[in-house]
Amino acid sequence: MYVFRNAFLAAFLISVLCGVVGSFVVVKRISLMSGGISHAAFGGIGLGYFLRISDPLIAAIPFSVLSAIGIGVLSRRAKMSEDISIGIFWAFGMALGILLVNMTPGYAPNLLGFLFGNILLVSPDDIIMMLTLDIFVLVLISLFYEEFLAISFDEEFAKIVGIRADFFNTLLLVIIAISIIVMIKVVGVILVIAMLIIPAAICKQFTNSMKILMISSIFASLFLTITGLWLSFIYNVPSGATIVLISSCAFFLISLIRC
Repeated sequence: MYVFRNAFLAAFLISVLCGVVGSFVVVKRISLMSGGISHAAFGGIGLGYFLRISDPLIAAIPFSVLSAIGIGVLSRRAKMSEDISIGIFWAFGMALGILLVNMTPGYAPNLLGFLFGNILLVSPDDIIMMLTLDIFVLVLISLFYEEFLAISFDEEFAKIVGIRADFFNTLLLVIIAISIIVMIKVVGVILVIAMLIIPAAICKQFTNSMKILMISSIFASLFLTITGLWLSFIYNVPSGATIVLISSCAFFLISLIRC
């Protein structure tokens, strides 16, 4: 019974971030950048295994944050297109993670769980970490909501009125990196970007209000996650992939109806 209790708690915690952070990702159109951060996070997981840390996600937190800062800085200041810097971090993180896991003696039993997620394997310690990171992210967004809103809708105007757009762009990427860490245990590194953007992409079709988008995306994410969890249990299939598949089908169906 406690397994399902933890699963439902995890579903609620990731849904909050999917709704709040995912709304900024969709409105600002930085899904590719978010994907680069999520895949770069695997380098931190590999580092955690290599250093024999009990929970490799602990090592993935600073690694993902640094990757987010690196992607943001390179995208703005280096003489290269944004997609190149994203692709480099994307490939570097995955390659480093694979190399470090391979160099670690013994067998990495939870590796597939980090790649594809398994909400039924979420432990009480994971719930505590997810809750802590949730609170941290929500506090940051509540403190700087107006600034994030400004750079999401009109970055040039934000600069004109004195908002430090570069700083808040980087801070938003850091928030995305932390949100990705929260979601990895549920849907995995490979699928996490889907859950970050699909609920918000669905709800964006019905509203132009940011606050309504956030709230509706939270409920949409919770519904899709629980539905995917229930179907994965009924048919004995991987939960992370099922959640993403159900979410994708819901997006396609609603988009067709709205056409």
